[in-house]
Amino acid sequence: MTTPLIRLQQLGQSPWHDNIRRQLLTSGTLRKMVEDGDITGLTSNPTIFEQAIADSSDYDADLRRLAAEGKNADQIFDALAIDDIRNAADVLAPVFERTGGKDGYVSIEVAPRLANDTPSTIREARRLWSTVNRPNLMVKIPATAAGVPAIEQSIADGLNINVTLIFSLKRYDEVMDAYLRGLIRRLESGQKIDRIASVASFFVSRVDTLVDKLLDEKITGGAERKDLLQSLKGKSAIANAKLAYAEFRRKFSTEAFAGLKNHGANLQRPLWASTSTKNPAYSDVYYVEALVGPDTVDTMPPATLAAYKDHGNPEPRLAKDVDDARHVMDQLAEVGVGMDAVTKKLEDDGVASFAKSFDSLIAVVEKRRTQALGTREATPKRKAPKARKRQAAKRTASSRKTRARGSAAKKSTSSKTRKSAPRKKRAAVAKKASGAKARRKPLRTARRSSSKRKKRR
Repeated sequence: MTTPLIRLQQLGQSPWHDNIRRQLLTSGTLRKMVEDGDITGLTSNPTIFEQAIADSSDYDADLRRLAAEGKNADQIFDALAIDDIRNAADVLAPVFERTGGKDGYVSIEVAPRLANDTPSTIREARRLWSTVNRPNLMVKIPATAAGVPAIEQSIADGLNINVTLIFSLKRYDEVMDAYLRGLIRRLESGQKIDRIASVASFFVSRVDTLVDKLLDEKITGGAERKDLLQSLKGKSAIANAKLAYAEFRRKFSTEAFAGLKNHGANLQRPLWASTSTKNPAYSDVYYVEALVGPDTVDTMPPATLAAYKDHGNPEPRLAKDVDDARHVMDQLAEVGVGMDAVTKKLEDDGVASFAKSFDSLIAVVEKRRTQALGTREATPKRKAPKARKRQAAKRTASSRKTRARGSAAKKSTSSKTRKSAPRKKRAAVAKKASGAKARRKPLRTARRSSSKRKKRR
């Protein structure tokens, strides 16, 4: 049976599943989704893992085992996540093989706390790549200012990279250039580039969420041209994505990429992320329908994926009405909604949101770990540096007093021992003499008894 999800693939778009949890793997559900043709890839993020571990007991047995081995919370989560990602990659391996490495990927994200640390991001991407050790793995790196050079280096290292948290057209252009520079560097070092895959995750519905809020504030605030403000609601996200796709087609049709393509270079496909509908006034497949086009990926959460399979109507709409999309951006600027400010806030909020989810996730794992070990759930707060110094000084003074008292007591004891030695010696001699008398007494008694028996005879 040809479903809307299969028709997406026929039109050149890969439907991926934006979700992972242990039960999805152990129950065989993920395998069935792959075999049925519903999905051709999978993405994960800290929020998804937080929900998976916090809301189920699926991980408890492994968590207890890892806690007993002495692993801390970060190490336990790392082991749990890598296990899930490996298993998911194995389930999607047939898609990877069937498509010649064009599809069938599973993504795992570097820790969000490294989003603004280029060297640490590079090291973590390498570690995840080597530890998971699957050819159909993609390591997710956020498209922050610090993330862009990490993306270039990781591509040059030969890693598959999923660039996440892209909101602005400017940042997207930087991401594509980083990908191309990484390929060029690798090729110039004499290494192959034909097996390197990458996607650029461009976030969609979050743009409408913020822009619509700004438009509503202007409407309720008594701004002029209320009809125009109202008509722009729900249009910014799709317009932004359409313009991004136009930039993708332009960038990868240049002579620069043509030369790389001759060496087997793959396209860095746009991946539409955050395609679930946040506003109930819009269709539950609103964003998926608008962004169907060749050489793209759409990663959908479970509800959106099920909705599209049920009543999606795929048609290649992505490359249409690009001029209208530019007009929408111009109108937003006219009414005082600057997309540069919008996308900068969304990037900052996105990094902060994932970091918060990651911290919450680690807190959940730590709580389970301490419960498994039967230890206290709360770790005492570290004292401020000044307080620690005062406490150390007190301990030092106390230690000196204790040593002084101990030394004085030792001298006193030694003196008393010397004075009491003669008395103890006399007592010991007296005791010995008394014992000797007691031993001789039965002998004299026996002699007297023997003398009396002789007299009787």
